Amino acid sequence: MDSPEKVANIRQWIDPQERITVDFEDERDLNAEVIECDSQTVTMLLETAFPHYKQQLTLPLSMISVGEDKGRYTRNPDKPVTYGRLRLTVHEPRPQAV
Repeated sequence: MDSPEKVANIRQWIDPQERITVDFEDERDLNAEVIECDSQTVTMLLETAFPHYKQQLTLPLSMISVGEDKGRYTRNPDKPVTYGRLRLTVHEPRPQAV
C-alpha cells in the first residue's frame, strides 16, 4: 500500500470516539486514538496501564502497515456498529513512555 492510500485509510479513523488497534514488534493489540495524519506521519494517543495517561506518538508512514482488525468493532454511538476497525502494524519496538 502506498502513502496516499495509507493516509486515506487512516484519516477515516480520526475521531475521538473511535479507537484503533496498534501492533509493535514487542507488543500487540494496543488501543489507540488517531489524532492527526498527514502525507508523511501519523500521530496517535496510545492507551497505557495507567488510567487517564496516554502516550502520544508520531510515527512515519514508512514504518507502518495498514490492515483491519476483524475482532473489534466501532464504538461511536452516533454511527452504526461496524465489525472491523483499523489495525496499524509498526515495524519497530514500542518506544518507552516517559
